[in-house]
Amino acid sequence: MSDHPFENTYELSNEQLIKLEEAEDEMLRNNLGKAEDILLELLGEDDECIPVLNNLAHLYGRHFSDFEKAVELYDKVLRLEPDNAWARDARRRYQRYVGRD
Repeated sequence: MSDHPFENTYELSNEQLIKLEEAEDEMLRNNLGKAEDILLELLGEDDECIPVLNNLAHLYGRHFSDFEKAVELYDKVLRLEPDNAWARDARRRYQRYVGRD
């Protein structure tokens, strides 16, 4: 049995899962710079990791109000996984702030 309460759909390593969980915890604690550092480190190791891209896009859009960067990251998720409804909906939400459709 896994230590993580969700299905590991993207087959992330245990280290990736731990770091992703740590980044999410830092966001909850409002340690946004630390969360960004962790996510950017993970992205440096795998620049097509959809959970990392989604979390980073969420961080930029919701917490940093960097809507352009959030849309850019969600665009990448959708290039990798066109049926990702969560990314599509989140991208649409931020596109209205940057004037892109």
